[in-house]
Amino acid sequence: MKLLRCENGDVSFWGVLENSGSTVRPISGRFAEWAPALTRSLDMETLVFSGEAVPLERIRLLPPIERTSKVVVAGANYMKHLTDFGLERPKQPFAFLKSYGALIGANDPIQYPPLTHELDHEVELVAVVGADRVDPQCPMAAVLGFTVGNDVSARDLQRSGPAGIGMDLFSAKSLDQTTGVGPWIVTRDEFPTELPDLRLTLRVNGEIRQDSFTSRMIWSVPELLHFINARCRFECGDILFTGTPERTGEGHISYLNPGDVVEAEIEGIGKIRNVVNG
Repeated sequence: MKLLRCENGDVSFWGVLENSGSTVRPISGRFAEWAPALTRSLDMETLVFSGEAVPLERIRLLPPIERTSKVVVAGANYMKHLTDFGLERPKQPFAFLKSYGALIGANDPIQYPPLTHELDHEVELVAVVGADRVDPQCPMAAVLGFTVGNDVSARDLQRSGPAGIGMDLFSAKSLDQTTGVGPWIVTRDEFPTELPDLRLTLRVNGEIRQDSFTSRMIWSVPELLHFINARCRFECGDILFTGTPERTGEGHISYLNPGDVVEAEIEGIGKIRNVVNG
C-alpha cells in the first residue's frame, strides 16, 4: 500500500495510490486518526475514504508528515560515510531534530540558502511511525512504513560551531525548504522482511553520486527507534531519517549548485526529484 499526502488546489489530504499508480483515493481524517489502526492491521479496510479518486498528475506531492509531528535524524550510521569524514565507529547511535520548515515534497525545488557555499546531499531511508507509542520490546511494530529522504546539509555551517562546543547541526540541517521527502509511504507489509535490504542511490544531473544498501547501517531501524525513543518519545506521525551512506559531496568535494537536478531513490519505495534553485 502506498500512502500519500497531497495538495489539490488549496486542499491538502492523505490518500492511497490506486489503479497502478494513476489515481489517488482520498482518506478521511488526519494521519493520527487512522494511522494507529492501520499500523496494527496493515489492512486497507480500516480506512474511511471520502470523495472521488483524483488523477495523480493533477496533485502536488507533499512531505508525508503533518506539521505537528517531529522530524528525527540519525547520523553517523554507515561506516564508509564515517571514513569520508575521518571518524571512527561510534559506541552508540547519534541523533538530532530537524525543523519541519526544512521539508519539501518529492518534486519541489531545493532553495539554495544564501548562508552556505557547501550544500550537500544525503539519500536516506526514512521510517514513518504510525503507532501512538513505540514498544521497546518490539519497536518495528510502531512503524507504518518507509519513504525516501534527502537530508540536504550545509557543510560549512555544520563546521562553524564554536571551538569546544561542537557542530552547528541546527544551521546545517534545518535550512528552510531544502530537505526532500516522499514520494509516498510504502507500508512495511510490502517488503519481504521487517528489515528489508534496499538499494539507495542518489544522482546529480544523471550522475550516480551515492550507491549503497540499507544492510550496511551500523545501527538497524529497531535499534535506532529503541535508542531515540528512550530519550525523546516517538509519537504517531513522527518520521526518522536513518543515516546516509558514503560519497556525499563533503567526502569528495563535489557540492550542489543552482540548477542541479538531484534524484534520491530507494528500491521498492520510489524516487524524489528536486531541482536546486539559486
